[in-house]
Amino acid sequence: MLTIRRAREQDFADILKIQAEAFGEYQGLYDVNAWTKETLENINLDARDKVILVAEWEGMLVGSVRFWVVAGVCVIRLLSVKPSYQGRGIGKALMQEIERLATDAHKLYVCTMLRTSRNITLFLSLGYHPEAVLPDHYHHTDFICFSNA
Repeated sequence: MLTIRRAREQDFADILKIQAEAFGEYQGLYDVNAWTKETLENINLDARDKVILVAEWEGMLVGSVRFWVVAGVCVIRLLSVKPSYQGRGIGKALMQEIERLATDAHKLYVCTMLRTSRNITLFLSLGYHPEAVLPDHYHHTDFICFSNA
């Protein structure tokens, strides 16, 4: 059974492990060190002004995502699902929970690496539309950004 809830500080180490595993799949295709080597200090800083959600599958942490709203735009980052649990609707459930919680946003905005067809398919299936391509962006990575507006 899948449960989505707000992260607690004791979840942070597991969140970083899942994130490293999920983004690690793209090592070699992209420089993913910024996501695979994030520290507890970084996630603690994010927890101060962002909402961090986790997904539990039968009591085990298997996914996470972070978001915040600025000027009416909900910015979504670091959607991560443990690779052995991908394809079970966990990423979709995390995104739907953001949509439910971000009532003060008129737009939701999320970016992913350009050559990640699984992620692109997820956002399209949720009704998001491509809004921008950012070549050679963060850590010299090509991104595609989506919104629900």
